[in-house]
Amino acid sequence: MITTKSGYGSQLKGKLKQGLLLLVAVIFSSSIYAQEKTVTGKVTSSTDGIGLPSVNVVIKGTDKGVSSDFDGNFSIQASSSDVLVFKFLGFKEQEIAVGNQTYIEAQLVEDVSNLEEVVVVGYGTKKKSDLTGSVSVVDVDDAKKTVTYDVAKMLQGQAPGVLVRSSGEPGGFVDIKIRGITSFRNNNPLFVIDGVIVEDPYDFPTGDIESMQVLKDASSAAIYGARGANGVVIITTKKGREGKIDIKYKSLFGVQSVPENRWYSLTNREQYQQITSQAELNDGLAIVPGNDPNSEFFIDDVDTDWQDAAFKTGTVTNHSLTFNGGSKILNYNFNVDYFKNTAYIDTPQDYERYSTNVNLGGQKGKFTYGAKLAFTQSDKQAFNEYLPGTSSIVHLVQAIPTMPVYDPNRLGGYGGADNATQRAITLNIIGFNNLIENENVRNRFIGNVWGEYEIIKGLKYKINVSADKLNAKARYYNPPSDLGWYYENTTAEARLDVNSLHTTRTIVNNLLTYNTTIAEKHKVDVLLGHLQERNDVYNQHSSGQGYEVGAIPSIQYAETIGGDEYRSAETYKSLISRLNYTFDDKYLLTVNFRQDKSSKFAPKNNTGNYFSVSAGWKLHEEDFINLPDWLNTTKLRAGYGQLGNNTIGLYEFALAMNAFSGYPFGNSYGSGSTVVSIVDPDIKWEDTETTNAAIELGMFNNSLNFTAEYFTRKSTDLLADVPIPYSSGGFPLALTTNAGNVKNSGLEFTLGYNKYDGDFTYSISANLGTLKNEVESIGTNDTPISEGVSRTEVGRSIAELYVYETEGIFQNQAEIDAHALQPNAKPGDVKFRDVNGDGFINDDDRTFQGQTLPKINYGLNFSCNYKNFDLSMFFQGAAGHKIFNGTYQSLMIENYTNHHTDALNYWTPDNTDTNIPRPTISDPNANSRASDRFIEKGDYVRLQSLELGYNIPLGETKIINRARVYASGQNLLLLTGYSGYDPDYTTGSLFNRGFEFGSFPNPTTLALGVQIDF
Repeated sequence: MITTKSGYGSQLKGKLKQGLLLLVAVIFSSSIYAQEKTVTGKVTSSTDGIGLPSVNVVIKGTDKGVSSDFDGNFSIQASSSDVLVFKFLGFKEQEIAVGNQTYIEAQLVEDVSNLEEVVVVGYGTKKKSDLTGSVSVVDVDDAKKTVTYDVAKMLQGQAPGVLVRSSGEPGGFVDIKIRGITSFRNNNPLFVIDGVIVEDPYDFPTGDIESMQVLKDASSAAIYGARGANGVVIITTKKGREGKIDIKYKSLFGVQSVPENRWYSLTNREQYQQITSQAELNDGLAIVPGNDPNSEFFIDDVDTDWQDAAFKTGTVTNHSLTFNGGSKILNYNFNVDYFKNTAYIDTPQDYERYSTNVNLGGQKGKFTYGAKLAFTQSDKQAFNEYLPGTSSIVHLVQAIPTMPVYDPNRLGGYGGADNATQRAITLNIIGFNNLIENENVRNRFIGNVWGEYEIIKGLKYKINVSADKLNAKARYYNPPSDLGWYYENTTAEARLDVNSLHTTRTIVNNLLTYNTTIAEKHKVDVLLGHLQERNDVYNQHSSGQGYEVGAIPSIQYAETIGGDEYRSAETYKSLISRLNYTFDDKYLLTVNFRQDKSSKFAPKNNTGNYFSVSAGWKLHEEDFINLPDWLNTTKLRAGYGQLGNNTIGLYEFALAMNAFSGYPFGNSYGSGSTVVSIVDPDIKWEDTETTNAAIELGMFNNSLNFTAEYFTRKSTDLLADVPIPYSSGGFPLALTTNAGNVKNSGLEFTLGYNKYDGDFTYSISANLGTLKNEVESIGTNDTPISEGVSRTEVGRSIAELYVYETEGIFQNQAEIDAHALQPNAKPGDVKFRDVNGDGFINDDDRTFQGQTLPKINYGLNFSCNYKNFDLSMFFQGAAGHKIFNGTYQSLMIENYTNHHTDALNYWTPDNTDTNIPRPTISDPNANSRASDRFIEKGDYVRLQSLELGYNIPLGETKIINRARVYASGQNLLLLTGYSGYDPDYTTGSLFNRGFEFGSFPNPTTLALGVQIDF
């Protein structure tokens, strides 16, 4: 008997046992010489010497801290190696080393320029309390506890209104949408990293991030004009600081696996042969020899559990080293980062990345300057698709158990199926991915240089020059191989494709700002700017086909050689302006205007004008409003604005002509030209209008904060492909034009509580967002858009599931005769509902079965500290949506591929109490068609991360300032009714969004890490 088993479980347990024993040894050995003492003191203002109440006194590098009393006195347990950090609103942060001191006096210096937390907004900064737009400030410390290669993945569950979908594929795509779907084309938000506009953020290390803000409405994002319709994510990496050099090192190693309780229940050899043989007998066919016990070719010595053979223990490794320091004239932050993620499937599909990032800054008199230089090299071995739209995961679960993983008698050394004995079209996905070379190497450079000069007091001019350059090379080689009768790749079919992509984005910003205060109550901040951008793309593709076994995989050795190239350029010019006005720190007003010009549109439509206005009112600053003592701050804000979207290809407004066409003229054939595609020369920008209103509350000395917000986003003139008649002569038979309207609306809530007094401190934050999506128009006739198992129709949300309804199983011929016509139905087949009552079962009987966009998304963070220990956990989830389980559907076809064990309960005349139809090879009744048999609720709650850390007491060391060890887990708990691998998936498309078809499940990760500050 040949049985494939991986034994990955024992490997995982062994590695974890060793790592945990090491962690325990470090913790307890270090605690032997750890000594804490009581440190008391007083915090005063350097201006008048008066004691400051409610000052946060925190041990650096931890969440452990206390607050000073009414007179500024405090008491805290600390060791001699600790550093106390004093934080108070309106004063500069101060650090004091404990050393041998038992009493510390701290004099805080007033910081007029930083009276509150400052957040980064478009082309500037703003006090958080003065924000009038919808801006979510992400807690970066919480977000970083998600082990990921992708910045977008960090946002999952961290901000209301931000929907993130991901998979477990190393280096795989992460789908992110902000406040619903606003376009029929591109819905990805804009990312701005240190002032550099980027559209794909997965080339950047996450550990160097200092702050993240999500701009969700027009009043905050209108300054980005045509790019801001889908929202904006602003990321700031760590900057240099004055002082001696500070060195930080962080290392993490983890193991990843797919928990067995999430695996599909697949049939073994005997069960597979039973179902497939019955399907053949039901169709009047002879049993294939490999499944027939009476045949000499009967297979009883192979029983492959393909999930056990494929799923192994993957790893994730991350090392990061940061140098920070400098002077006022020149400060620096230099980071080097290494990240590697090996696949949890027995294939070479790994992801590896090397990154460097340098931030420079300084000031000389009235001149302030800085630069960012970042370089990343990544190498991703991609998973392979035999045909577009297929999935390695689906091929894996469909692989038959009578096919071995390895077979030395086949070219390539991997197993396959034979037509004569097994007849199954089944792919050995382990062999397929190991034999094919599919490498993608990206080299990306981002540079940003800026200088700012203060012309007169308050008036500053700033020039910013940035570049984003990508050189990517993709190499795909499929050698001659034999993976079975259907999947044999002959020498004539062996193919090599090499693709080289070079893109360069350059942006020059000229900005003028003026900031002044008039009569002590009127604060005015004005921004004017001129922006220029150019995007250049060059792509060169070479291909070779026809390689002998063992041939060198280079283009020149192919029997036939081909190639092509593509070049394009697009330009933008923009004018921006913004006015921030504050009266008496009570009334806030923000007005934005931006004009964009793009070469993507015809000259008459290439200009888009966008504006926004928002206002805020701080009720707690009003003398005539008496708030209760427990309510410290109350702010109302509201805004309205317009945004644009230019999600269109180059020159889609221009006719495509064939100059080499001909036509018959008498007895001769004349030369001429003809139109190849029909276009709309009047296509223009997509427009989005947003309206939002919110209330913000701070309670109990601002330890409890609450925000509630309502929003609407209406997108008009959406670019869509409208069908055109054959008589038009165009190809394809669709016209790209402005022909759709969509509305998104919802509520968003955030709640946070912090307690920093005593030895036990903790913080809790929660967010929840609701979403209602509605299509208001499609084209000129509101013709629905159908794709896959979904349909988009006016009055409903985008891509609702649209399938047949089932009514059980036909038990006899009488039931078939009494039912609406299903021409090929037999007893044991699925009975489909005649929805329209016309007596026939056809496409008109499909019905809407559920929304695929979650109605609710939420997240919950909890962190606490007790002395040197810290613990944090993060829950995330979604609800109110349905999923079409295409993977399960592929296992219930009941023919030659493998089956789900549910199929064992198939209908027979002796087993009628079942909802599983009879097996059949040809499926004449289309039992496996898209129906409600395969629809499930997508609700889930996930323990996204859990982390336990320990700060090691170091005594009187002068080399290491801080050392922390920690153990973390990711995706440790999943509560869901969904039967597939994972309700968080990335397969499907915009108009077929709810279709899960072999998305790589998010693995469970167990990791150990260390952080050291020198």
